[in-house]
Amino acid sequence: MAIALSKKVQALKPSASIAAKQRVNELEAQGRKILDFTLGEPDLDTPEAIVEAGVAALRSGDTHYTGSAGKLELRKAICEKFARENGCTYSPDEIVVAVGAKQIIAEALSATLEPGDEVIIPAPYWVSYPDMVRLNGGEPVIVPCPAEDGFLLRADALEASITPKTRWLIINSPSNPSGAVLSEQQWKDIIAVLERHPHVAVMTDEIYEKIVYDGVVNHSPVGIAPSLKDRCLVVNGMSKGYAMTGWRLGYAAGPANLIKAIVKLIGQSTTCTTAFAQTAALAALRGDQTPVAEMVSLYSARRDLIVSMMNDIAGVACAQPAGAFYIFPDVRALIGRKAPNGTTIESDVDLVNYLLEEASVALMDGTSYGMPGFLRISYATGSDTIRAGCTAIAAAVAKLSA
Repeated sequence: MAIALSKKVQALKPSASIAAKQRVNELEAQGRKILDFTLGEPDLDTPEAIVEAGVAALRSGDTHYTGSAGKLELRKAICEKFARENGCTYSPDEIVVAVGAKQIIAEALSATLEPGDEVIIPAPYWVSYPDMVRLNGGEPVIVPCPAEDGFLLRADALEASITPKTRWLIINSPSNPSGAVLSEQQWKDIIAVLERHPHVAVMTDEIYEKIVYDGVVNHSPVGIAPSLKDRCLVVNGMSKGYAMTGWRLGYAAGPANLIKAIVKLIGQSTTCTTAFAQTAALAALRGDQTPVAEMVSLYSARRDLIVSMMNDIAGVACAQPAGAFYIFPDVRALIGRKAPNGTTIESDVDLVNYLLEEASVALMDGTSYGMPGFLRISYATGSDTIRAGCTAIAAAVAKLSA
């Protein structure tokens, strides 16, 4: 007799981006060359000084359990980072280190949600937010943030979405998938709404914080309004800004009681974050930041290239993102067109499948991010791949008929 699975896990959808990457791997195993723009992972290696710090930690015997909250020295360095870069004051007991930022988000929801609690999620959103909320008994409340608003949450839309059951607002800025970044004034408008609703906490996912362009600054709400500190969880990590995805290290700052609860959950699941990865993260935070600036400069050039090439494709409208390493082009004008085999492109999902088969280009559909009619394309890949991919997309789109 097969082991029965719980209803909650049966209802859980696989990560859309991970599933897309798996499909790419399957096609490549069959011998096809796929131009892959699916995963949000830097194609760059971790900076050498960080790697050397990790290697040295291993050789020195830094291979044992740490406390579930993370090494004290690393938590101190994270406090220094928040003070230096975000204008926020935290103590080590308000910091937690985990196996990626994703673990912190999941544990925070587990620690706070009761059945039926609502969590406001602006769309487009990172694919995992709604399912993580549902998995922990909550109800995601999706608030559309259209292209006309720059894919950013408006204060009046937030106000209209709050109910007595609202527990959290989750904001991802810079955003995956749109690359949108909330300005200081936009944050102030949102904070004004939150001040009128003291039962609502805010979780800010700032994992792309360091990847911003053209003088744009990412603002953390506690730096703008210190009074929000007691109901704000600031989530960040090493994966994107330091090209450390495989090291699996995230961190967060928040109220001590919530941090303590998250630490308790970590103690009953993963126990702690890998010891030598924590030492490498310490070296990253306190070390030379030049490699980060160099990576951002490279992403900026790639952004300009891909936006220009996509906007040259008839039926595609692509805004210039202010941060992260994604574009989120509007392809609604292509919906309803016919492929060469006579089938109709009825959705952005159909368009993604068509481009995979016709052009051997792998992209993400906007539907998975809560915004049908758009595509998510990662430009954390080489310029040659970007040129080849955009050229292939243009050729395939040109074959569509009205």
